[in-house]
Amino acid sequence: MQYLCKMVEIEAKKDIRELDLDGLMDFFISKGQKPFRAKQVYEWLWKKSASSFEEMTNLSLDTRQLLQDSFLIKKVMIANEQKSNDGTIKFAFALYDGNTVEGVLIPQETRMTACISSQVGCSLTCKFCATGRMDRLRNLSASEMYDQVAIIKESAEKHYNLPLSNIVYMGMGEPLLNYKNMLRSTQLVTSQTGLGMAQRRITVSTAGIAKMIKQLGDDEVKFNLALSLHAANDEKRSQIMPINESNSLDVLADALQYYYTKTRNRVTFEYIIFKDFNDTLRDAEELLQFCKRVNAKVNIIEYNPIDGGEFQKAGDKNIMAFVNHLESNGVVATVRRSRGKDIDAACGQLANKLK
Repeated sequence: MQYLCKMVEIEAKKDIRELDLDGLMDFFISKGQKPFRAKQVYEWLWKKSASSFEEMTNLSLDTRQLLQDSFLIKKVMIANEQKSNDGTIKFAFALYDGNTVEGVLIPQETRMTACISSQVGCSLTCKFCATGRMDRLRNLSASEMYDQVAIIKESAEKHYNLPLSNIVYMGMGEPLLNYKNMLRSTQLVTSQTGLGMAQRRITVSTAGIAKMIKQLGDDEVKFNLALSLHAANDEKRSQIMPINESNSLDVLADALQYYYTKTRNRVTFEYIIFKDFNDTLRDAEELLQFCKRVNAKVNIIEYNPIDGGEFQKAGDKNIMAFVNHLESNGVVATVRRSRGKDIDAACGQLANKLK
């Protein structure tokens, strides 16, 4: 009964964070309040990450009560967290409607990275990804993505006494299928009235939605774009990524070229190497030729096993031969070693499964 009452309350009131600054001003004016109150509230919501109206101590008790009567703050909460042997921290984030998503803090010597989710589940069914086995239940709001960053930022400062330096939209879901909310969330975390992070420190990863890649170009975004490629011929890529059937490599190359001409941002290709699937020099040559079509660098990612998965991690010898072929032909290639594998926090392992 308590849960049902809570849900009725949520349905009856609007999340105040759906309003922009102008919307907040309109609200206060309509209630006979001074419009400057809007800036005070906005700062509490986005710069100070307030989770309740009671925290807004520079507002009068009457004003706080007015907000309490009119709105909710649908704050993301930590449901659980695990710390890996390598220091990686995985979070289960509880959403207002009972759903859960995961995010990760990845500590490294030169950076503190937040990996956040953009959807509850995913609709793309990539065969190597645990999230792809889940149904997509809904998109996350911009504030729910912002909250993940704010929580992980606080964790970096608490556990490592270091500021959050980077954000990657590489958790659960496809960010470009939640385009409007994803874009607003980047604005909230980079604005000086928000968390004030640098746009160049944000990377949005996509499985390859050509139409929305072009939209990124039209919007002249300043953050970085990464494409989950994993195979540079259509037959192989379609085997592991069904999205390739409607967004072929030729279509993606055209979209990425358009994006580059609009933004001048070099794309990163993410390439997971699977044993006996895409780990040969022929595969490396196909990737090299694709890189010649798009101004890109390559991140080689070791495969992280998932329950019941059909793939295995490629051997180190094949990985190094692959990388050497790219580098000897002028492609910048970096091997990314996985973090948090012991707690299922590594790339491709997020599936709301906490031990």
